[in-house]
Amino acid sequence: MKMKLKTTVLSAVIAASFIATGVTASDKTEPRNEVYKDKFSAQYETWHDTAESKEIVDMLEEVPSLVVLWAGYGFAKDYNAPRGHMYAVTDVVNTLRTGAPTNAEDGPMPMACWSCKSPDVPRVIEEQGEDGYFKGKWAKGGAEIVNTIGCADCHEKGSAKLRMSRPFAARAMEAIGTPFDKASRKDKQSMVCGQCHVEYYFEKTDDRKGFVKFPWDMGTTVEQMEVYYDNMEFSDWTHAVSKTPMLKAQHPGYETWKLGVHGKNNVTCTDCHMPKVAKASGKGKFTDHKVGNPFDRFEETCATCHNQSKEFMVNLTKERYKKVGELKASAEKQLVKAHFEAKAAWDAGATEAEMKPILMDIRHSQWRWDYATASHGVAAHAADEALRILGTSVDKAADARIKLAQLLAAKGVKQPIAYPDVSTKAKAQAALGMDMKKMNADKEAFKKNLVPKWQEEAKKREATYK
Repeated sequence: MKMKLKTTVLSAVIAASFIATGVTASDKTEPRNEVYKDKFSAQYETWHDTAESKEIVDMLEEVPSLVVLWAGYGFAKDYNAPRGHMYAVTDVVNTLRTGAPTNAEDGPMPMACWSCKSPDVPRVIEEQGEDGYFKGKWAKGGAEIVNTIGCADCHEKGSAKLRMSRPFAARAMEAIGTPFDKASRKDKQSMVCGQCHVEYYFEKTDDRKGFVKFPWDMGTTVEQMEVYYDNMEFSDWTHAVSKTPMLKAQHPGYETWKLGVHGKNNVTCTDCHMPKVAKASGKGKFTDHKVGNPFDRFEETCATCHNQSKEFMVNLTKERYKKVGELKASAEKQLVKAHFEAKAAWDAGATEAEMKPILMDIRHSQWRWDYATASHGVAAHAADEALRILGTSVDKAADARIKLAQLLAAKGVKQPIAYPDVSTKAKAQAALGMDMKKMNADKEAFKKNLVPKWQEEAKKREATYK
């Protein structure tokens, strides 16, 4: 379901006077994007144009099976298709996934949920260290993380020079043998995007609880990360229906790009999504910061390498999306049934020993499905890899269902079992016993009572910046 909402960008609300006397934001990071609107006017104006993607697409309405697949996890409450960088802070504040905290110590999510949303993140890390930044709940950062994704996320202060602004991302790049400071400029162009467009998880050890980490210690393929997670028995949550210890893929765009034809030929993220374009004056070129669909600037993106027409390339990409989408839907259908069949087995008295191999199949199937689909644009970046991974997802879901059929038969359960109606978002959430009316009411109260206090506090703090 698509709907247009009147939105305001939080950074614009709290933008302070740039000539006020006081302390600098940070020696390394100036988080206020507006500071650079004159020095880098063309880049600033095109970055600001990412606000044009105003439509909110409710993916749970579009694909209700997602509610079941994420049962017991925040994404079952609310998941919208990603929008432009200008909405990063706005959308994370508004989503039901971050809950309805009433104070800095309240709410379901950790501070780490801000980590890819704002140049205020590196600023706070520079001021407080990673221990200070990651400690506590998400609501702790409400008055601190206010400027949306922008200049300082990718560039050194006051300069066009690229940088790795997140220390956890820098460590990950070193783990796979590509330290940022030794990389070529072309590699750096993709690596700065790879600070956020990646798979990551929140650590659970006592000394690093809530820290962001990329699971790259064994490599960046879906299988290598799966083994990494399995070896330490990590799970993001326990599935509310099947009791499976689940993995939630984030958005592994960097990893899947590396495996596709563009990544293998060192065609960078910026080559396709932030091309060099002519200045309005006609004198020289600049990097277009309206990160978006390459087909919107076909001559400056695809046509610099491909001889085929735009129509041909668009149709080819549509075909790839269709094929990936069909296999994705097949995996979803199998997984939804597997979750409910697992519940039936538990209800029939199945033991943990009997269920363990089945739950592992479900875990691996859904991880691979999620990895292949949460990587936005994977059908364009690496369609072959997406199809390969989704094929293994379908296979593993089928393995789980065969084992479940045998177990249910042994327990005397008549098959097929009765599946609840999950044909719409509302029906799926009701089947899971989710009180959406209360969640939405609590969220509105949060936005009315706490968010204005965050904005006021941020405005006062930023007024002290030079």
